[in-house]
Amino acid sequence: MNGDDGIDEGRRNVMKTLAIGATAGGLATVGSAPAAAQSTDLSDWFSNVSNVDGVVDETGKSEVTVEVGVQGNNGAFGFGPAAVRVDPGTKVVWEWTGEGTPHNVVAEDGSFESDMISEAGATFTHTFESAGVTKYACVPHKAMGMKGAVVVGDAEVTVPSASGGESGGSGGSDSDGASGTETSGGDGTAAGGEFVEPDYDGWFENVGNFDGTVDKTGQDEVTIEVGAEGNGGPFAFGPAAVRVDPGTKVVWEWTGKGGQHNVAGETHDFESAMQGSEGDTYALELDGQGVVKYACTPHQAAGMKGAVVVGNPAGAASGAAGIDLFETSLWGLAGAIVAAPFVASEIVARRRRKDEDDERRPPTHPAD
Repeated sequence: MNGDDGIDEGRRNVMKTLAIGATAGGLATVGSAPAAAQSTDLSDWFSNVSNVDGVVDETGKSEVTVEVGVQGNNGAFGFGPAAVRVDPGTKVVWEWTGEGTPHNVVAEDGSFESDMISEAGATFTHTFESAGVTKYACVPHKAMGMKGAVVVGDAEVTVPSASGGESGGSGGSDSDGASGTETSGGDGTAAGGEFVEPDYDGWFENVGNFDGTVDKTGQDEVTIEVGAEGNGGPFAFGPAAVRVDPGTKVVWEWTGKGGQHNVAGETHDFESAMQGSEGDTYALELDGQGVVKYACTPHQAAGMKGAVVVGNPAGAASGAAGIDLFETSLWGLAGAIVAAPFVASEIVARRRRKDEDDERRPPTHPAD
């Protein structure tokens, strides 16, 4: 049973605003004095963006490419370059690298919005006709720092630079295109981008099959076996600890061995049903960054414990506060929801009531 459609549709219901281009009054007459340029301070907008390094000057080009999913903000969660200056009338092409989970490109002012995309080479374009500054972000990873800005014309801006200072002014006073493009990862990424093995605070001390954190980043869906060999029998999760990108769907799949098992959160409030049939599944989607510890309740003392590391929490012990539970969907085998965004709860409630009504309804064609 596929319950993803209802949840994803609710999550993607973002209000959209049509951009209305100016049709009159935009042209200065000969001899008129130009209007004074208004300065825009983007320091707050880029305060949590590790890969911003001033404004990359791409003026003089009719088409400019910005990569989606470059290294930054503790993973493939950056736009490269984060801030770019173009001429009015320039077409900006966002091109997906295929790294990280699906990303989108959404303007803060509602003037444009792409689909959620993960395929390498996919593109989204928007032509910037008028001078000004447009801020945009990847909605699911905005809180992590996946944000950007397009500066059109000679608008004056203040943008943080990798050196710790700020670049401002207009036109050629920004950082040059060559250096800005080459450092799209940002100096802050070099230190923050390298994965740091979490301190699990003794969680795996009695887990016989724990052998470090297995890297599963770059995948949209990751499977963990329930009832894998370990701890003196089929009493393990395999792998015991796994690292995924924010937004990845983690699927626990039962091997059918070791009797009844469940998947119960230790640091977060979720729990699957007790299941024992081969092929039974339970799925969890997490956003944000942190460490989610869990166990099989009846076999926890025997060492049947696991952990999912989301993103790069940089050594967080429990990571409970770093996970965005409002972006989480937890599903059991029959589609029974355990915890989900509020918008999904009513959808599931209606679906469950319909299933119950169908079960009570007599068959239309009696059996022969």
